[in-house]
Amino acid sequence: MRKILVLNAKGGSGKTTVATNLAGYFASEGHRVALADMDPQGSSLDWLEVRGDKYAPIKGINAVDRLRVPGDIDWLIMDAPSRAHGDYLTTLVRRAETIIMPVVPSPLDIRAAGRFLDELRSLRNVIENDVKLATVGSRAREGTRVANDLEDYLFDLRLPNGRKFPFLTVLRQSQNYIRAAERGASIFEFAPFTTLYDREQWRPLTRWLESPRSEPEG
Repeated sequence: MRKILVLNAKGGSGKTTVATNLAGYFASEGHRVALADMDPQGSSLDWLEVRGDKYAPIKGINAVDRLRVPGDIDWLIMDAPSRAHGDYLTTLVRRAETIIMPVVPSPLDIRAAGRFLDELRSLRNVIENDVKLATVGSRAREGTRVANDLEDYLFDLRLPNGRKFPFLTVLRQSQNYIRAAERGASIFEFAPFTTLYDREQWRPLTRWLESPRSEPEG
């Protein structure tokens, strides 16, 4: 079972959008998927309730207090809460093989992301390669200066050992994500011609997750 944690300490970073669309992608590819909602707000579970049986099945898990995962799952996608720090952050990281951190292109979000990444990079699991991390830009208005600043910042990140920190893609701000959220769907479950541009932006992320490069080296 692959265990993917979508994580950012700052609210409004697009974690649930990334988590639900990842879950929808792998489910639409025929995999057995569980979506664990660790946030008391329960947005991912709300999305699953709207989803019903209209699309490929995804197992919902209320993981606010405890994470219990069925044994027959191929992909576990975990939607982490905001404001995760200290011991709780360490606990979250230990549950994951791979962490995806979405970052919104705003000066406040970029500075907050820098502080949070420093905290993440200091954890033993990260330093010893027990978990792989990567970033994605989220809710970006293409061509704006702040979106370009975000790309430059994420592109230059380094891991504690000096290696480049994987920066995978930038996901634009799009009405397709709003439509998907309203229907309990992912953009991968709409007609391809309506979401082609967004799918192309997701391709580096999904390819990376499906490759050995996203898995721990230990």
